[in-house]
Amino acid sequence: MPSGLPIDVGLFLLSAAAIGFFGIRMTHLARDLAAATGLGEAFMGAVFIGATTSLSGIIASATAAWHGSASLAVSNSLGGIAAQTLFLVVGDVAYKKTNLEFAAASVENMMMSVQLMLLLCILLVGFNMPSPTILAVHPASIVLIAAYLFTVKLLFDTHEKPMWLPRMTHGTVAERKHATPNGARGATPGLVIRFAICAIAVGISGWLIASSGMAIVERTGFSSGIMGGIFIAVTTSLPELVVAVTAIRMGALTLAVGDIVGGNAFDTLFVAISDLFYREGSIFTAVAEPEKIWLGSAMLMNTVLLMGLMYRERKGIANIGMESVLIAVVYVGTVGLLLR
Repeated sequence: MPSGLPIDVGLFLLSAAAIGFFGIRMTHLARDLAAATGLGEAFMGAVFIGATTSLSGIIASATAAWHGSASLAVSNSLGGIAAQTLFLVVGDVAYKKTNLEFAAASVENMMMSVQLMLLLCILLVGFNMPSPTILAVHPASIVLIAAYLFTVKLLFDTHEKPMWLPRMTHGTVAERKHATPNGARGATPGLVIRFAICAIAVGISGWLIASSGMAIVERTGFSSGIMGGIFIAVTTSLPELVVAVTAIRMGALTLAVGDIVGGNAFDTLFVAISDLFYREGSIFTAVAEPEKIWLGSAMLMNTVLLMGLMYRERKGIANIGMESVLIAVVYVGTVGLLLR
């Protein structure tokens, strides 16, 4: 066994345990904050939790880009989006009552899926256009960040003044609208502080898991493009899985879906951030075939998810929706294609 590998594996496992502990606590605090502030579970999951749980992925991609590994940086972003979408299948299996996408009916969740598709389309255009740069940064990076901020504003407006509402039927779980458990809005600052502490702990643990994960890949000699999209992407996405499953177990379904889909939207920004750190030109022109395959897979999986959110199948195969089955097939097929 290569020297140092046992230490890296041990650090990886300890970091994963820390993410589990603090991620569960952070999920409970996020649900209470969503109710206390009136921001809603979808917005809270998409913006605050999505950004927090993505810290490890940002660090992994930025570090890889700084060391000139464009393939690892971009595949971590796009492979992470695919992996996190697959986590919804895990959530669907964990939710026994009905299909998760049926129960978590929310116009905000559909808006987030459209937001993600828009950002992925910007990446698609950027990967296939000439490479003019502004201070060594591709214009698509600037457009990507601007589009993210604009669509977050649309998401907030959608929550405050929804123009579409889901049909509430038996099995649909409405988002909790009342205040925090003690009923006091004065408790909000305390919730924010505790949430911030948990978020920092998750961020540090995520950084450690990303660092040890990259060390394991380096020591074992795996391909950076493939393993960045599979191993590193999955490991840096563990916080999202913990938060989503915890949210589902405590009945905060909108928060669970918002964490995954909103986190995916935030993960597209990894490419823009990596572009800032990549010093060998534009990272958009340095991508290879695996990264483009991950992009296509992420777009396809998100489209299937949006279809499921709109169609709202009550029950399907093994009590999960048809979209979950298709998402799993697409992910397994993508991994098989890259490993061929």
